[in-house]
Amino acid sequence: MTKIRALVVDDEPLARERVLTLLQQEPDVEVVAECSDGGQAVSAIQQHSPDLVFLDVQMPGCDGFEVIQNIGTDRMPMVIFVTAYDQYALRAFEVHALDYLLKPFGKERFRDTLRHAREGLERRRAGDLGRRLLALVNDVKPEPPRVDRLVVKSGGRVFFLRTDEIDWIEAAGNYVRLHLGTENHLFRETMNRMESRLDGKRFARIHRSRIVNTERIKELQPWFNGDYVVILRDGTRLTLSRGYREKLQDRLGKGF
Repeated sequence: MTKIRALVVDDEPLARERVLTLLQQEPDVEVVAECSDGGQAVSAIQQHSPDLVFLDVQMPGCDGFEVIQNIGTDRMPMVIFVTAYDQYALRAFEVHALDYLLKPFGKERFRDTLRHAREGLERRRAGDLGRRLLALVNDVKPEPPRVDRLVVKSGGRVFFLRTDEIDWIEAAGNYVRLHLGTENHLFRETMNRMESRLDGKRFARIHRSRIVNTERIKELQPWFNGDYVVILRDGTRLTLSRGYREKLQDRLGKGF
């Protein structure tokens, strides 16, 4: 079993002890150090080279974002932010944090976060570094034309959703509804803006109120007046409007 070397950073002893206690229940996790401020965290990361850092945002002297900036984007381990304040969620997203644990969190939420961490570390260890952690070092920088993760606030929780996990998207008034397996989340965005933010090689508009992840398409069936029924791998049936048929053909590289 490959151990995950973890570092826990929080200026509150009780909060730090909570994370340490939960990590002790995970046989594949080894805590290499714990820190009570950002300065200690920078030194510990340089000394121990952990795989994963549970990083508080608000700390005296050097906050969590400054820790990342001091270490450098290329050398920073995978980060899970831990904080009682949700206003930092968007900035955490901009530096590509793996997850954002909002205090107080339960055991199941913590285990979900660790599961995502294991998946991310497996991809790294397999040689697929994918999208690396980016630090927000300048207040002004060009926004990337495509996003690979969305931050969704729902019911007092903050969800980090990878766009490649989305099966399909539908318009819902001033929102869009994101469908991911058995889950769905409302996200405040227009369909046109949503389409422009997604990877055009993966997602296709099939209707004025529908966007689909083309990797989830199982079958296309002819319908009426040039329309088609798009059947996804989970059995979901969506309508492909005639006006979007040619774009989907181009995306799939084949005619139908």
